[in-house]
Amino acid sequence: MLVDPDVIGIIIALFAFSATVLGGVSRMLAKHSRGLDTRFDSIDERFTRLETQITELRVELKGDIADVRVSIARLEGPLPKLQRI
Repeated sequence: MLVDPDVIGIIIALFAFSATVLGGVSRMLAKHSRGLDTRFDSIDERFTRLETQITELRVELKGDIADVRVSIARLEGPLPKLQRI
């Protein structure tokens, strides 16, 4: 059972071509993966900044609400003696 040298050459060429194509595809996928990682990192930074800003606003609003409650209580004044009972 002899194999023609041309068939062996074609098989070797197909393996080399397949390796080249798969290497290019893997390189392309790695490049896109790195690009997506950097993009997601920047988006994560933006979300972190927004979370800190929202947290700061909530703290500030809670303080303002407490001030408003105190001001309203001062405007209303103490309850009359008959209503306290």
